[in-house]
Amino acid sequence: MKKLINDPKNVVDEAVVGFEAAHGDLVTVSHDPIYIARKDAPVAGKVGLVSGGGSGHEPLHGGFVGFGMLDAAVPGPVFTSPTPDPILAATKAVDAGKGVLHIVKNYTGDVLNFETAADLASAEDIEVRTVIVDDDVAVKDSLYTAGRRGVAGTVLVEKIAGAAAERGDDLDAVAAVATKVNAQVRTMGVALTPCVVPHAGEPSFVLADDEIEIGIGIHGEPGRERIKLEPADAIVDRLLGPILEDLPFGSGDEVLLLVNGMGGTPQVELYIVFKHAAEVLAEKGITVTRSLVGNFVTSLEMQGVSISVLKLDEELTGLWDAPVQTAALRWGR
Repeated sequence: MKKLINDPKNVVDEAVVGFEAAHGDLVTVSHDPIYIARKDAPVAGKVGLVSGGGSGHEPLHGGFVGFGMLDAAVPGPVFTSPTPDPILAATKAVDAGKGVLHIVKNYTGDVLNFETAADLASAEDIEVRTVIVDDDVAVKDSLYTAGRRGVAGTVLVEKIAGAAAERGDDLDAVAAVATKVNAQVRTMGVALTPCVVPHAGEPSFVLADDEIEIGIGIHGEPGRERIKLEPADAIVDRLLGPILEDLPFGSGDEVLLLVNGMGGTPQVELYIVFKHAAEVLAEKGITVTRSLVGNFVTSLEMQGVSISVLKLDEELTGLWDAPVQTAALRWGR
């Protein structure tokens, strides 16, 4: 194992210090308990947005803290949920009296710990709503999940709900927008290689040199099937088919297409994936009106990709286009 770390036990602590040093114009960082907050939080008159989960998926979630997106992110240990205490502290830090929305990926630890933090916040008269993200169509129930997993669609939920909060929507309305995005986005991924969790020091699973895992989770959870490596276009077909059938998507739809790298995939390969995905959608009469390509929800150094398709309407398109200024996404400001 080769990693740019000092001590496996200090990976998250040191990374958060580095993140603060790099992006101090956008965020402030609490180190005990650990959370990352928007520099100007709490923002008067605005619903607060808090998300979080295990580290190792960067830039999710800390990279999406800032204007037009999250007000705070709570990083846990690598691939391990944060405890309720830092989630509560982050919730209190961003509460401006208009309530706080928790955006939670559907993993058992995340769901339970955010639920506990919401109960504790409620006891302190902070109104909290929770939206669970479960956009992965690959499997239902897995190592860490009851039901479908929350994966790359989380970024789209955070961006669009963040824009709704920024324009002044109340808590119920922001939660409704987040729920709508989750209901209209579907994702599926593939792994070409495993990743190595720093404190484990060995791959999270084993793939032969000529094997890939279709439907992989962002922690290396098993997918639908393990097959021999195929050309990129054939792999895209395997991912897009279940995505399009699930909502279902159909001719006349306008969509946002997200091609998300898992951490170790070169950008040039992501654009090869995007090319064929866009061609397949066009053949089916589905128009890609918005797009995003890059590493946004990763699995350490895993080589692989996920494809997300979000069905758009005028409201969601406008909220996607609204200004955002975070470490990992910024436009219009």
